[in-house]
Amino acid sequence: MWINNLVMRILVIEDEMQLARHICRALTRGGHEASAKHDGLDGLQSALTEQPDLVVLDLNLPSLDGFSVLARLREANCPSRVLILTARGEVEHRIKGLKAGADDYLAKPFSLDELIARIEALGRRGVAPNAGDLLKVADLQMDVQHRRVTRAGKIIALSPREFDVLQVLLQEPGRVFSRTELCERIWQRDHEYDTRTVEIFITRLRKKVDAHFTLPLIHTLRLVGYTVHA
Repeated sequence: MWINNLVMRILVIEDEMQLARHICRALTRGGHEASAKHDGLDGLQSALTEQPDLVVLDLNLPSLDGFSVLARLREANCPSRVLILTARGEVEHRIKGLKAGADDYLAKPFSLDELIARIEALGRRGVAPNAGDLLKVADLQMDVQHRRVTRAGKIIALSPREFDVLQVLLQEPGRVFSRTELCERIWQRDHEYDTRTVEIFITRLRKKVDAHFTLPLIHTLRLVGYTVHA
């Protein structure tokens, strides 16, 4: 789905038509394929049918709000990355969106240049440097090339960003990564992030990777960071 020259298929779900047009034009000038929907239900149907590389998702939408769209995409294991647009100052909405399966967020009003930078940062993280690798710790296995994770033979459905975080940890089992280092590895400092975001993704991973198994594999060293080991 993610290709090396960063040409992506992007769906913009935004009810402000003029803003949606500006975003699509900027993405098209950047060499991407962009289309827009202005209604939550229409956007959800397009995302599920077309499975674009990335969805730019506004939270305040008619018919179906952005949180509901995001929840249904993740319930359907849609592989599209999701960047949510929120009103400035709505910290609780950004946290809720990340916990629900979003891969990134951007507060309104925003600059189109920053939006493009964030989108392309998500694209770069989708290109695995060692695409032929099989990463394994105990009964947890990651097929990097096919972006597939299993534990004890059971498929674990991860969002793209969850996959990225787990991949970094699995590449060096037993090594402890600080929040700051994980931010640098995952987001590559294209823009500043609150390192607490990492904790949200670790919590999401624990629920999926460890919750139903006796042996936990994802560990926290208090005031130090996170690691994966048996």
